[in-house]
Amino acid sequence: MWVALTGTPGTGKSSVATLLQKQGFMIIRLHQLAREFKCIDGIDTIRHSQLIDVEKLNSFMKKNLTTDALVFFEGHLGHLLKTIDKVVILRCHPQELKKRLMKKKWSTKKIKENVDAETIDIILCEAVEHHSKENIFEIDTTTRTIEEVATIIKNLVKKKFQPTKKYSIGQIDWSEEIFKEFPT
Repeated sequence: MWVALTGTPGTGKSSVATLLQKQGFMIIRLHQLAREFKCIDGIDTIRHSQLIDVEKLNSFMKKNLTTDALVFFEGHLGHLLKTIDKVVILRCHPQELKKRLMKKKWSTKKIKENVDAETIDIILCEAVEHHSKENIFEIDTTTRTIEEVATIIKNLVKKKFQPTKKYSIGQIDWSEEIFKEFPT
């Protein structure tokens, strides 16, 4: 089973993936995979980031990765891959996300872009376009430790990613944050 561990930057993907890897789970970092197998399609000079050719990456994975074992694919584009069986989206309240990204010393523009994306559920909306709702899970990382998030994921694994109301999509809603930017 192939599982995307995705979410807006700053929600905890890399930290949780590192912990899961230490606990024996197979983790593949999508950005690293894309670089290694030449699935980079250029540079976004405005955002100072590499552009991943998702179709090329998806095609590469389909042809070259043949394991049926449980593999977590960590990266904020994982939900866009059609080869993925399940999607775990890490979420974080926009105000906390802003603090986390500020600690990383990101530019104000990049912070705003990512906080806005989290506020309006961009990754969830994209995931729903590519995967069935019952194959998508959302975990709120706002007040949880990395260990707690990893335990939730391990429990989902243990239950073979059976649909669960607690982590089904639609339980998390940050939309009220939109109005905080517009004084009345």
